[in-house]
Amino acid sequence: MPILSLILVLVAVGVGLWLINNYIPMDGKIKSILNAVVVIGVVIWLLQVFGILGSLSGATVG
Repeated sequence: MPILSLILVLVAVGVGLWLINNYIPMDGKIKSILNAVVVIGVVIWLLQVFGILGSLSGATVG
C-alpha cells in the first residue's frame, strides 16, 4: 500500500471520528468506547499493513 493511500485513510478515519464526536449527541461513555474501538481497529490494521501482525484470516475463536 503506498504511503499516500495510508495517510489518506488515516486522515479520513480521523476526520470521521472527529465529526461523530462533535456533531452526533452521545453519552460520554459511549463516545469513549467508540474512540477506543476505532483506535484499536486502526492499530491492528496498521500492524497488518506493515506486516508486523500476520493475517488474521486463520484465527479461530473458541
